[in-house]
Amino acid sequence: MNVYINLPVADLERSRAFFAALGFAFDDDFSDEATLGMEVSDNCYCMLVTHERFATFTPRPLVDAREATEVLVSLQLESRGEVDGFMETALAHGADEPREPMDYGFMYARAFADPDGHIWEPFWLDLEAALAAGSVDVDDEGVS
Repeated sequence: MNVYINLPVADLERSRAFFAALGFAFDDDFSDEATLGMEVSDNCYCMLVTHERFATFTPRPLVDAREATEVLVSLQLESRGEVDGFMETALAHGADEPREPMDYGFMYARAFADPDGHIWEPFWLDLEAALAAGSVDVDDEGVS
């Protein structure tokens, strides 16, 4: 299964520059004058879409992500250091940090708001430590 996250953006070129600085790749086959296809991982893509085009996808009004939260995009990284490095790059390229880091010992998470206000949460999780602490359960359907 592939996942496509659609996010409205004000300026495609600004978004491309910001996310390219974070190491994301773009797919020209999924891009045009109003849409920028960005690969998050092998099975997850983000479609950055101009406000005008995005408005054609839904009858509901668009949310100003600087004023209200419509989505949290969480990205699991390999280490705490990778989380901090990812954050430092985002902050250096114009992101804002809307909250303090969250450190649970077995999980470490930070958050940044991209230039359009969408909140991204890079995090690291030691699943074995989380299981030992009873913080997550694993059953036939996966982690919960």
